[in-house]
Amino acid sequence: MFLKLLMLVVFFAAMTGIGLYCRRHTADVSGFVLGGRSVGPWLTAFAYGTSYFSAVIFVGYAGQFGWKFGVASTWIGLGNALIGSLLAWVILGRRTRIMTQHLESATMPEFFGSRFDSKALKITASAIVFVFLIPYTASLYNGLSRLFGMAFHIDYTVCILVMAVLTGIYVVAGGYMATAINDFIQGIIMLFGIVIVIAAVLGSNGGFMEALNQLAQVEDTAVSAQPGVFASFFGPDPIGLLGVVLLTSLGTWGLPQMVQKFYAIKSERSIHKGTVISTVFALIVSGGCYFLGGFGRLYAGQIDIGAEGYDAVIPAMLSGLPEILIGLVVILVLSASMSTLSSLVMASSSTLTLDFLKETVMKKMDEKKQILMIRLLIVCFIAISAVLAIIQYKANITFIAQLMGISWGALAGSFLAPFLYGLYWKRISRVSVWFSFLYGSGLMIANMLFRNAFPAFLQSPINAGAFAMLTGLVLVPIISLFTKAPDREIVESAFSCYNKLTEVPQSVALAEEPESPAKK
Repeated sequence: MFLKLLMLVVFFAAMTGIGLYCRRHTADVSGFVLGGRSVGPWLTAFAYGTSYFSAVIFVGYAGQFGWKFGVASTWIGLGNALIGSLLAWVILGRRTRIMTQHLESATMPEFFGSRFDSKALKITASAIVFVFLIPYTASLYNGLSRLFGMAFHIDYTVCILVMAVLTGIYVVAGGYMATAINDFIQGIIMLFGIVIVIAAVLGSNGGFMEALNQLAQVEDTAVSAQPGVFASFFGPDPIGLLGVVLLTSLGTWGLPQMVQKFYAIKSERSIHKGTVISTVFALIVSGGCYFLGGFGRLYAGQIDIGAEGYDAVIPAMLSGLPEILIGLVVILVLSASMSTLSSLVMASSSTLTLDFLKETVMKKMDEKKQILMIRLLIVCFIAISAVLAIIQYKANITFIAQLMGISWGALAGSFLAPFLYGLYWKRISRVSVWFSFLYGSGLMIANMLFRNAFPAFLQSPINAGAFAMLTGLVLVPIISLFTKAPDREIVESAFSCYNKLTEVPQSVALAEEPESPAKK
């Protein structure tokens, strides 16, 4: 117990110290929110990855989908790496950095307001971010309760309060730069931690092949009559598996706390390095989490899924490990949760300040007042999420936890299509953006309130969110073609940033050779 507590104290002290050290980067709004757009590839890549994977993934999703799909759930991790990280960096990274700097936008709603010349779009987008990030933030604490109970035998409320206070200190003090540096340290813990935990769990089951052989013998006729289905390539429900892959992978393209990482990239070289680093990080962390969860049914004798839920799967797998490894797992999950929490509250507070309050009731805020307001809202958001998490824990309300899937689906369903097309296509219309906002958030709210009225496949918030994203990608360009074209002058001004000439070394791009007279 002393060793586990010592590990926590060192971890918390390092996080707080970094926050205080980074206060010098918070002199203006750009420095506080984006680190002055000068963040290097390692910090940006790790900030992206640690914001992506939280305790919800490690405990909740890995346990739930590992139980449902077996080792085929590893496909979710591979999708997160290839679609959610690699393709996201390749398709969005450079263009996001260039256009957001050109439009002087620090948040996703600010991008919509400038790109489509609409203050109403900006305010509406900020409202969607505010409404749907709060329950997402509250759900981050869910994966910690069982692990802390298992490791320390202390009230989960204490864990919530300590995590909230320490996250608040380093984010309020150091802004985005403190968040990025802490994300880097937390990411290293996650990388080594997941590898060690997988090795320990498989070792306790006789090694990989023996564990896979045992899993192949598990049968659940209520799920599938096929023998060995939980050790098969695509598992018992390939279509359901595809829906999870799409939402958790493609969905990141429309999440403001993820996309804003591209705003802060320092240079072209940083984009190339960041792409590789982020992809490898996702392969190890996300692939490892879902791979580990795939062996959850080997512990069916220790779990009552009906009474305890899927959150009990991963803790049951870890309960037999040595105490030092349990301490490592707790810090791993804390790292994942605190990094995502800091990213979410930064996105929420900066959006509400810059895109809502400054545009409505506090129009005369100078830079110092904006930074002060962002800091105050960070404290408010962390406090609200902590209170919601404690209420959920004390009253055993599962509704808040379920909102995480709805939140992700609503944000990605609303923002993905207009953001992606807004970076690449000049013809996208303002009406199509309004449609995407109302359709994405409206569909997920309807799914929450009238779930039984939906077709069976779309009753799951995961599948409904994936459906909202995919249909949005199809409908937004169609609506754009049949509605009023955007103002040509505004569009050309936005896209002019891509036409600026930049000198680069020949190692990046070959120079054009003059054509010889003979060929002429």
